[in-house]
Amino acid sequence: MNEQTGVQQTWDMVIVGAGPAGLAAALNGRIREKSALILAAGLTPPRLQKAPHVKNYPGFNGITGEDLYERFYRHAQEMGVEFRDERVENIYPGVNFTVVTRGNQIYLGRTVILATGIQQARQLEGEQELVGRGLGYCATCDGPLYRDKDVAVVGETPEAEEEVNFLASIGRNIYYFPLYKGMVKVDRKVDVRRERPQAILGDDRVRAVALPDREIPVDGVFIIRTVAPVERLITGLHQEQGAITVDRTMATNIPCVFAAGDCTGKPYQIGKAVGEGLTAAQSAIHCLDNKPDA
Repeated sequence: MNEQTGVQQTWDMVIVGAGPAGLAAALNGRIREKSALILAAGLTPPRLQKAPHVKNYPGFNGITGEDLYERFYRHAQEMGVEFRDERVENIYPGVNFTVVTRGNQIYLGRTVILATGIQQARQLEGEQELVGRGLGYCATCDGPLYRDKDVAVVGETPEAEEEVNFLASIGRNIYYFPLYKGMVKVDRKVDVRRERPQAILGDDRVRAVALPDREIPVDGVFIIRTVAPVERLITGLHQEQGAITVDRTMATNIPCVFAAGDCTGKPYQIGKAVGEGLTAAQSAIHCLDNKPDA
């Protein structure tokens, strides 16, 4: 939002993901003097950060993944790329794209580039069938529907604790299943359980969470992952075997939406991600040049 005019900014490129593909896309957009915004929950990609040595990226033999990423990130900052530490929940096509984050922030983009990385999380049994029928991915968005009800939250990241505490303020019985190590800091009324849920049970709607030795009846379930499922981001986005379907220009089946990096499939390599990010940016620029002003 421009504080002087009250008009919300529309970005030339909204890029979802801050890994090598997303940074390469944003950098190349800025080189062509296009505005670029990167949205990502946790700006440092964990897979690259944990790499002790990178030996197959030309010119940087033996550099750590963390140091290589820092160079990428600093270069993008120097070129004027904007960053927001936000997890994207939904993207709605229109004259411009409306991008909604977990914190209910709204960003407008003329084009979108998906660089969400590989989603390594295995879905729980029953998850796909019960989405929208008592199962969701954003408690702060849909939590009010479960006022004075029993809710379970499965959290892959400590960021889920904020959403658990929100539910604790309005719900009846809140069960929290943290799938990460370390201390859990949630409201004392929350029932924290270290068991790993096996399945989400229900026919027309969620009715329970299945544990190895019992079931816990609930009215709703929220699964908080580091990355929202790609199929939940944009309705109708084509995928094949878990990867976003793109052509050689990195275009998806949705006009002016592109994808790059690990989310488009193997090989999961930095060089491939950077090249695809560059290609996606060039394709987005072509789309911008042929898109009427809005």
